[in-house]
Amino acid sequence: QVQLVQSGGGLVQAGGSLRLSCAASGSTFGDYVMGWFRQAPGKEREFVADIRRLGRVTSYADSVKGRFTISRDSAKNTLYLQMNSLKPEDTAIYYCAARYSGLTDFRSWGQGTQVTVSS
Repeated sequence: QVQLVQSGGGLVQAGGSLRLSCAASGSTFGDYVMGWFRQAPGKEREFVADIRRLGRVTSYADSVKGRFTISRDSAKNTLYLQMNSLKPEDTAIYYCAARYSGLTDFRSWGQGTQVTVSS
């Protein structure tokens, strides 16, 4: 099973940008669909974006479409989330996750990283 370690995040003003990273180890990175999720205070965890194994197909939640970009670097076994035009409602703990190809659920999760957007 793949292990995921996140970095990035922090405090930024509305309109600013941040990049999250998620380093994978312990298994073949290319075997996994990778995703980002977030959980705001008092709310359930929600899907943000995912990227297929070869990196050619991505999908996004409507709330982040056009502002966030998910990408992966197979040479570095790393997943990224570039977040631009951040809004206060983007404030949440962000988690990266991995879904083994052929399975329907994400079973490996990063430790989470806080993103806070001030108005």
